[in-house]
Amino acid sequence: MDVRQQMDDLIEKLNAYNEAYYQQNTSLISDQAFDLLVKELQKLEAENPLFANPNSPTQRVGGSITKSFASVTHQFPMLSLGNTYNAQDLQDFDERIRKTLGEEAFEYICELKFDGVALSFWYQNGQLIKGVTRGDGTRGDDITNNVKTIKSLPIRLQSKTFPESFEIRGEGYMPLPSFEQINEEKIAKGEAPLANPRNAASGTFKMQDSGEVAKRNMECFVYAYLGTENPFQTHEVSLNYLASQKFPVSPTWRKCGTITEVLQYIEDWAEKRHELPLHTDGIVIKVNDFGQQERLGYTAKSPRWAISFKYPSEIAKTTIEHISYQVGRTGNITPVANLKPVYLAGTVIKRASIHNANEMERLDLRIGDHVFIEKGGEIIPKITGVDESTRKPGALLFSFPTHCPDCGSQLVRMEGEANHYCLNDANCPPQIKGKIEHFIQRKALNIENLGVETIDLLFEKGIVCQIADLYDLNSERFLGLEGFQTKSIQNILSAIEKSKSIPFRQVLFGLGIRHVGATIAEKLVLQFHSIENLQAASFEELIAVPEIGERIALSVQEYFSKETNLDTLSRLKAAGIQLSEEITEIVLEGTHLVGKSFVISGVFKNFERDELKAKITAHGGKVVSSISAKLDYLVAGDQMGPAKLEKANQLSIKIIREEEFIQMLN
Repeated sequence: MDVRQQMDDLIEKLNAYNEAYYQQNTSLISDQAFDLLVKELQKLEAENPLFANPNSPTQRVGGSITKSFASVTHQFPMLSLGNTYNAQDLQDFDERIRKTLGEEAFEYICELKFDGVALSFWYQNGQLIKGVTRGDGTRGDDITNNVKTIKSLPIRLQSKTFPESFEIRGEGYMPLPSFEQINEEKIAKGEAPLANPRNAASGTFKMQDSGEVAKRNMECFVYAYLGTENPFQTHEVSLNYLASQKFPVSPTWRKCGTITEVLQYIEDWAEKRHELPLHTDGIVIKVNDFGQQERLGYTAKSPRWAISFKYPSEIAKTTIEHISYQVGRTGNITPVANLKPVYLAGTVIKRASIHNANEMERLDLRIGDHVFIEKGGEIIPKITGVDESTRKPGALLFSFPTHCPDCGSQLVRMEGEANHYCLNDANCPPQIKGKIEHFIQRKALNIENLGVETIDLLFEKGIVCQIADLYDLNSERFLGLEGFQTKSIQNILSAIEKSKSIPFRQVLFGLGIRHVGATIAEKLVLQFHSIENLQAASFEELIAVPEIGERIALSVQEYFSKETNLDTLSRLKAAGIQLSEEITEIVLEGTHLVGKSFVISGVFKNFERDELKAKITAHGGKVVSSISAKLDYLVAGDQMGPAKLEKANQLSIKIIREEEFIQMLN
């Protein structure tokens, strides 16, 4: 037998053992015998790299080192869900669904909301080709090598139902037994234990050595199918099919015909969820039918066809030891309670934000007070009240400072605002570092390979004291700095150079003008197109822009009134940063397609797929991804998916070719 055949046989045999063990709970071979076969395959792969097979089970045990994770744009944005904490909000949600769908019947799918790390798995021609983190919802990190260590996740598929490419969404997690074992080992070595399973999962999936990831036995549950071609009519059918194809679908989901059944599901799992091998913090409720999901649509941040119910937070009691005050990048001062450590919902809590002076006054916090702590949404610790029965007589009030804790400047409280501010933005260290960290983030200039620790070091050494200094960096400036090798320095400089092509809307957001977020920045660029035009804009011209109120307009004018900011802009312009951009809104070319919905499938002669979508939108039509009874047209190109064609025929959807579509426009 030749070497390649020997390797292929081993791969087939080991994959069969893996499938039996992880999908059918059956051991066909002892652990020792399995490990010996894996080592034999690893040896052959090392000696014969040309015969490497992406389906090899050695992918499951890791071993690759990733020095930095590539940033990947999601094929479909990973949106967040609207949250609710009571039955009335769910009934209101149900009423909104009924109002939109009219008399049409609909169902819900209820799923447990697992407390892990949102992941995206990309498949191409039946092969797992990429694993991506949620990131900011638009872009995430490529952690494919680490994702492949999840033994219950199929790396290859035999199904012919799936289209050529599609995506699966899921929640990666560290099982509680693994979490507890790791902490026992850390404590035995005198190391600090992991804080909680969710943070442990997040840190594990971002490890650079996939061999170490594999040792932690990470797992996942998948909960969604996405693709430009959807072979499924409902979420229920997709979950059942994914499970049949050996995807790890949690069996805890349930189909509910009414909101009353949804509330019963929530009650059924209120206590039972604590018996699972991972933490949960609520329930996700989704409309079952994909066509109905399309019609219900999305807001800017979340789908209108889904909502998350959160169980009431756990509460703990502890003592305030002292209050410290943090300075944000815009100069706002945030009081933080430093607490006697207390265990709450899987985490040891040592600090809790108090938000502002108003909240301190409302809580009437005194030195030595016993306070009640809960996690907002089971994530962020907050003080909810004081146990006044334990308060010592004469306990002194905590008083809000009058001067900045970092630079000593007098604090100012803006009229109509709850926050106190340090206005010394040019010389206050936390504000300066905060502005630099904001400037380099992904949504702004996206300067990769520059982290908080590097910024702290460069600031401490006086090398980078404002954002424009980043563009004066060269290899010589890093000489003598510990931890910087030639390659890492070059990566930083390359990322800085690359940032010069970032569009103006992101640059404007990155400047950190108070109250100017990413959306507001885009609206200002849409109206004024360049930094010069924005600087010259009058107060009246600014507030005439949609969603720009007096507070934002005054903040923009204040930014341009400061000489230090003008100097920064001058240096950024000299460095080649994009300070102008022509953004145009979609121009309606016609109204022939108003009120009509379209699904696109196949390859076209006169259009790329995105061009065809843009053409439909420009004529008032709507492009959807799945076929339903409400669909008006299926635009069929060459090599179109047979599943879509069959479904369209079943539902009597009108199928048009490219030529017929062009005639509709004319």
